[in-house]
Amino acid sequence: MSELRVNSIEKRTGNNVSMSDALKFKSYTTTQRDALTSVAGDTIYNTTTSKVEYYTGSAWASGLAAVQIQYVIVGGGGAPGAVWGAGTMASGGGGAGGYVSSVIGENTGGGLSSHQVMYIAPSTNYPVSVGAGGTAVSSGNDQGCGFSGTASYFNNIVAMGGGGGNSYINLITTHGRNAKGGSGGGQGTYINVTGANTTGGEGLTGQGYAGGNAQGSFANNQANAAGGGGGAGAVGGNAGSNTGGAGGAGVATSISGSSVTYAGGGGGGGTTSADGGAGGGGDGAENANGTAGTVNTGGGGGGVCSYYSTARYAGNGGSGIVILRYPNTYTISQSGLTLSTATTGTDKVTTITAGTGTVSFA
Repeated sequence: MSELRVNSIEKRTGNNVSMSDALKFKSYTTTQRDALTSVAGDTIYNTTTSKVEYYTGSAWASGLAAVQIQYVIVGGGGAPGAVWGAGTMASGGGGAGGYVSSVIGENTGGGLSSHQVMYIAPSTNYPVSVGAGGTAVSSGNDQGCGFSGTASYFNNIVAMGGGGGNSYINLITTHGRNAKGGSGGGQGTYINVTGANTTGGEGLTGQGYAGGNAQGSFANNQANAAGGGGGAGAVGGNAGSNTGGAGGAGVATSISGSSVTYAGGGGGGGTTSADGGAGGGGDGAENANGTAGTVNTGGGGGGVCSYYSTARYAGNGGSGIVILRYPNTYTISQSGLTLSTATTGTDKVTTITAGTGTVSFA
């Protein structure tokens, strides 16, 4: 018995129906299709011919071609804030860029199942952009939250940039910055400011996890530590025992034929440094500048800690990436993008590492 699963259908005037996502037909090979008991009007997607087909009552016909696309889209990672001045100060790790996937059998960010495979029309331009990582503060008396990363997108699918890590004074909305993103930035802290275990930034449902909490202040004026940035696959670590929280882990994907992990959160600063999360997260630092997130992973930048009244600056977030997998019977064309294409089995995989432009398939 057939089953129709519906999240949102909107009724329109004039006998029209609007759906908020792409319509997906059941997929069959030609051999599987021919074994069906079909009636006129039955419609399928034929994975052998890469076409939508319908049954006329006596034969299968195709009047509409469709390209099946699997995708992984990662936004740019967030950057932590800078620290300086008297007392012990630390900034939280940058949140990883949002992670969105339609790869069959894999997860998208935040622990949810992958999106449905997309079907698009050939010879049609679709917009694509690879988001930049958040830029860390590198000079001047700027004590706000680090800059968030920039979103990446393919067609109407968007992976948000990672949240900026909080500075020690916890300004999360200065200069257009915000601690909430695809994954949340870690919380910062200052030894002379009251308030234990302050909370890290939030992640976006279906894209990433929240940042970690900061360690509470100490009256002895000796130590403090900040939370790790959230990753696509795990929350950022909470700081403790003067050690910064580790960055949250990213998510592994085999869309390109081998397993690669993306979107790890940055480690939090502390008097003992913390590692960035697997998937390009930058390491936190102890009385030194933080480490940048890895380019084209969406990794968050590593936070910093200063306890000698010395200015310390965090690492930039890593830029995002867009990966598309489709039948090798199609050829991709593009404008405005930096990309490469390889063949994996019966599919092609195009990896887009920079730019804003369009792609089409023929």
